[in-house]
Amino acid sequence: MLYRLFEYLNHNTNLPGMGIGSYISFRAVAAIVLSLLITILFGKLIIRFLRRKQIGEDIRDLGLEGQLQKKGTPTMGGIIILLAIIAPVLLFGDLGNVYVQLMLISTIWLGFIGGLDDYIKVFRHKKEGLQGRFKVVGQVGLGIIVGTTMWLSEDIVVREKSFETYTYTITDNQTGEVVGNHTERRIISTSPEKSTKTSIPFLKDTELDYSQLTADNDTAAWLLYIVVAILVITAVSNGANLTDGIDGLLTGVSVPIVLVLGILAYLSGHIIYSDYLNIMYIPDSGELIVFAAAFAGALIGFLWYNSFPAQIFMGDTGSLTIGGLIAVFALCIRKELLLPLLCGIFLVESLSVMLQVGYFKYTKKKYGEGRRIFLMSPIHHHYQKKGMFETKIMMRFFIISLLLSALTLATLKMQ
Repeated sequence: MLYRLFEYLNHNTNLPGMGIGSYISFRAVAAIVLSLLITILFGKLIIRFLRRKQIGEDIRDLGLEGQLQKKGTPTMGGIIILLAIIAPVLLFGDLGNVYVQLMLISTIWLGFIGGLDDYIKVFRHKKEGLQGRFKVVGQVGLGIIVGTTMWLSEDIVVREKSFETYTYTITDNQTGEVVGNHTERRIISTSPEKSTKTSIPFLKDTELDYSQLTADNDTAAWLLYIVVAILVITAVSNGANLTDGIDGLLTGVSVPIVLVLGILAYLSGHIIYSDYLNIMYIPDSGELIVFAAAFAGALIGFLWYNSFPAQIFMGDTGSLTIGGLIAVFALCIRKELLLPLLCGIFLVESLSVMLQVGYFKYTKKKYGEGRRIFLMSPIHHHYQKKGMFETKIMMRFFIISLLLSALTLATLKMQ
């Protein structure tokens, strides 16, 4: 909204400083500041409201230290995150940008699914919440929306760059003698291409094109892409949901992930930087940094109340939304193959559950008694069972997330 206003004032008035609103860096900073203010200032009011309505978490006794003390802590705090994302993006984002539109739709879609799950748990008093198959249907539906939009939208393209090489003769100013030559490469044009290409980390000048897996059948390639989108969204959102098990854990580990995705979006949407780093040039994707800034601000601000001891839990309203948005964001900038590295915490949390359940069933069938690999899964509960404090687990997982994020950025120069 304000973006269009700044644009209008800049082009139709002589007022000084109106051009600043067109700078993406200014709008990203404004988005993160407003997002932080919304979470910190309005968060307290929402917590009071939830307490007054007795919308508290019903804690199951899993034998974890300090667990039962959390009973009654307000839940559905993901509403704060949703507000802190949507409001700054509506104000400072370019709402005509297809990527911003897709992220806003995804935010509302995922927030609705997670909110419905929390509503059933809190108000219907059903501990299992929304049945798993309905969650999957919602995630599949979003995958179809994202994949189809990427397929059909004329605004979503990659651009192949064309270059010309210029050679200059360097002469000495005093003697006029030729002292050498300087060769310079310039981008002279870019041609739009509707493509199913995606980036492959660590490999130079190599991209995966889903059409190559379908014998260059475009329709089959896009159908395959939609399936990939469904799998990525389902996997990452469920991984984030499993990670949300102790105070501040999911919020903390997600901040570096979102910031890295924002940086990658900016670089991919800038023709000079994408050429220098030899990555795919995706026009208009740089606008996503405004969304990433609002997203990061919402997470950091929510950590104000969600850090140990938590004054509020995000519930599935927050956890499903966080994971799903990370997945959709990566798909938009064609970096979904980086997610196993960037979201390594989510991956390990999910694997710990799958290994635990699989091994338990296998040993029960073979020996008549189920055995466990971990003391408890997801794996953060394993460390709790070993006597590690929640704050230490959270900080160590956060440090690991920082390292994985740094490695992800390093892949830009490892190619």
